[in-house]
Amino acid sequence: MDPQLITTLVAVALVLVYVMAIVSALEAILNARTSQGAVAWTISLLTLPYITVPLYLVFGRTRFDGYLEQRDEIERESQRLNRETSGLIEQHIVPLSSDTPLYTSLYNLARMRATSGNRVELLIDGRQTFDSILAGLAGAEHYILFQFYIIRDDDLGRRLCRVLADKARAGLKVFLLYDEIGSHKFRKTRLCRQLQMTGVNVAPFGTTQGRRNRFQLNFRNHRKNVVVDGKAAWIGGHNVGDEYLGLKERGHWRDTHTRVEGPAVLGAVLAFATDWRWATRSAMNIDWQFAGGKKGDSTVLVFPSNPASEYEEAGLMYHQAIVAARRRIWIASPYFVPDHGIISALQLAALRGVDVRVLIPDEPDGPVVAMANWSYTRDLLPTGVKVYRYQGGFMHQKVLLMDDHIAGVGTANFDNRSFRLSFEITLLVHDPAFAAQVDAMLQADLRRSRQVSTEEIEGKPVWFPLAMGVARLFAPVL
Repeated sequence: MDPQLITTLVAVALVLVYVMAIVSALEAILNARTSQGAVAWTISLLTLPYITVPLYLVFGRTRFDGYLEQRDEIERESQRLNRETSGLIEQHIVPLSSDTPLYTSLYNLARMRATSGNRVELLIDGRQTFDSILAGLAGAEHYILFQFYIIRDDDLGRRLCRVLADKARAGLKVFLLYDEIGSHKFRKTRLCRQLQMTGVNVAPFGTTQGRRNRFQLNFRNHRKNVVVDGKAAWIGGHNVGDEYLGLKERGHWRDTHTRVEGPAVLGAVLAFATDWRWATRSAMNIDWQFAGGKKGDSTVLVFPSNPASEYEEAGLMYHQAIVAARRRIWIASPYFVPDHGIISALQLAALRGVDVRVLIPDEPDGPVVAMANWSYTRDLLPTGVKVYRYQGGFMHQKVLLMDDHIAGVGTANFDNRSFRLSFEITLLVHDPAFAAQVDAMLQADLRRSRQVSTEEIEGKPVWFPLAMGVARLFAPVL
């Protein structure tokens, strides 16, 4: 090839890289969720464009543009389902008023109403959870909605999917949805092919859809949501894999799930239906069976959150619970990488006398996450926040307990990824009896944990503060 042509091509490529760097920097300035993120991306894009332009295309953007392009269709689908089913639960809807500030603010975020008359069962660890789900699937008569972030082709995955296949053969409508990144191997497995051959409707939730999202791997659908016949729903922290039964190298896997019956199941149906609409560009067209009568005494709000929203819904949900707490706020999460606003809310809660406790794994998922956890722990301890590190295995539960009457179990971690980049779902339960069960569960977890002290952090090696500071730089994408 002509050397002059090579030189010209190289020059053009360099100019294009710098143009992309400038355009990306402008986009970061306009759309970054935090000023720190905007500054970090702008400086790195303009000084090291050859490295950071590809990174920005994959990890940098916080606007889920492809989803935004389809939002009108997705909202219409949600509204259609609301119209078709709302009459069945109308008598159970909690009215919005000044007496229900928690539900009013969260309804305006999630666009779902809290309902009374529900029964919620607390499922502790994998065996309780999957025994309950398997029993529910076996009793299905009309339809099954089955959604997980991770689905593995292993013993547990095959047990669950065998039931799904049998139900599809029997004529039920069965829908299976998985995240294309979290379950990136599932599409090519024999298990996935067998499900499709038996009539199960299988679809990946592809966050790379859309003209501008081809390289965007930063978004995830992190929801775990199972619905059977509109009668029962399962929401919580487990994925489908043998490790969630404690059968892998990590040993005991500490996680929490819920089973709910009653009007709140409609919220789980709507969350799945909108995800299916995005994943397939089509409606499910089910003759919805729905058991809308009273099943128990729990008031429940199904709270879905997503990165296409105008607001950081999951983060604001946690923030609302923290500021509303009067006696205590306990939070258990495998990832503890919050933003400054959440840290400030926890500090203020402790300073006004609220019992604030944060429970995290003693061995977090990776060294960067571990350093970030230590960094935020250091910020909280001086104000009286108690931080515990769980030592009974790997803790993966996402649970909150507010005072003696409200508890939350779901998929949202206490980190910026769940707050800003992932599709999540949380079951918020207003019921002193259920809160007492969560209290007993967390008390048992705390007995398997050790409390962190300021002296412990001060006694770390001299390189430790620097490592904590570096880890905080990666907080937006951890």
